[in-house]
Amino acid sequence: MAIQLFPTKGNLIKVKRSLLQAQVGFELMDRKRNILMRELVSLNDRARALGEKLSSVYAEAYGALQLANTSLGIVTDIVRSLPVDNSVKLSSRGVMGVYLPSVSAERSERVGLPSYSLHKTDSSFDTAYIGFNRAKEITVELAELENSIFRLSEAIKKTRKRANALKNIMIPRLTEQVRFITNALEEKEREEFSRQKVIKHTKLLKTRK
Repeated sequence: MAIQLFPTKGNLIKVKRSLLQAQVGFELMDRKRNILMRELVSLNDRARALGEKLSSVYAEAYGALQLANTSLGIVTDIVRSLPVDNSVKLSSRGVMGVYLPSVSAERSERVGLPSYSLHKTDSSFDTAYIGFNRAKEITVELAELENSIFRLSEAIKKTRKRANALKNIMIPRLTEQVRFITNALEEKEREEFSRQKVIKHTKLLKTRK
C-alpha cells in the first residue's frame, strides 16, 4: 500500500505518536479481554452448577406437589390463593465498561408464617411450596448469570475485533509509515551532507586558485 504522508520531521513525530497510542490501545484492549475472559469463565462455572442444582430442586418440588395432589386432591385452588410475587428487582454493575445485570428477589417463604391456610394443607404441600420458592430464587440468580454471560461474550467479541485490528492493521501500517519517513529523511540528510561536502570542496579549490 502506497504511503501518502510527505516525509517531514513533523509528520514523523505525528506518526510516532499515533503508533505509541495504537500500541497502548492494543495493550489495554488485550488486558480488558483477559479480564472479561476470566469473569466469563467464573460465571460459566457458577451457571453450570446452578443449572444442575435447579434441576434437582425442581424435581424435588414437583415430587412433593404430586404427593400433595394425591393426599389433598388437586391443589389448584390453594395455589391460586397465594399472593403474586412482584419482588424481583433489576439493577446493574460494571466490569471494564461492560454493564452486567444484577437481579434480586425477596424471599416470599417466611419460616413459621406461610401465606396459605395450614388446616387445608399438609407437609407435602409445605415441601412443594418451599421447593418452588427455592427454585424461584435459583432461577433469578441463574437468569442474572446467563444474561451476564451473553453480554460478556458480546463484549469479548468486540474487544477481540478491536485488538486484532490494532495488532494486524493499524500498528503494522503505522510502523511502515515510520520506517518510510525515517528512511526518506535519512536519505535527504545523506544527500544534503554530500551536497555540502561538494560545495565545500569546490570553494576550497577556488580559494587555492
